[in-house]
Amino acid sequence: MKIGVLALQGDFREHIAAVNQCGHEALPILRASELDEIDALILPGGESTTIIHLAKTFSLFEPIKAKIATGLPVYGSCAGMILLADRILGGAEGQETFGGLDITVRRNAFGRQVDSFEGEIDFAGAPISAVFIRAPWVEERGAQVKVLSEIDSHAVAVSQGRLLATSFHPELTANLAVHRYFFDEICQGR
Repeated sequence: MKIGVLALQGDFREHIAAVNQCGHEALPILRASELDEIDALILPGGESTTIIHLAKTFSLFEPIKAKIATGLPVYGSCAGMILLADRILGGAEGQETFGGLDITVRRNAFGRQVDSFEGEIDFAGAPISAVFIRAPWVEERGAQVKVLSEIDSHAVAVSQGRLLATSFHPELTANLAVHRYFFDEICQGR
């Protein structure tokens, strides 16, 4: 598969490396025309308001939103979870998202940068190491949203249809389980 990685800001390089390690072709996305060349898209961690601002500057906001609405498989990590959420708590006033996931996320739910941590969690039935950096969590979710991981009764990994989101950064670890789940389970049949 050809996997696009939104390359405007954040840890897109690490996602590109993970895609390649999983045996797929990674394409950094900087222009709307490149969206027509991909089978799936990854929205990296970074700063969600900056990514949206740059997506609008580079005329990518509406094309990405449209691709999500028409069923393009998309995985978002950390800020990417915020970008896929339909609703945000603790966001900037009027903060927009690409949407698609019937969730309400709380930005910086685990605290500030100094509160970042790494720990072992269960992801879709298997233990993995997860890195949380100013991470969101899911406050509310719709009936169609499947919880794949939780910490203290808060969802930190969810899926809905062709969308996957984690509040943590699997691309910052050597474990490719989340990326493989995206390719095998979410993109399956594409």
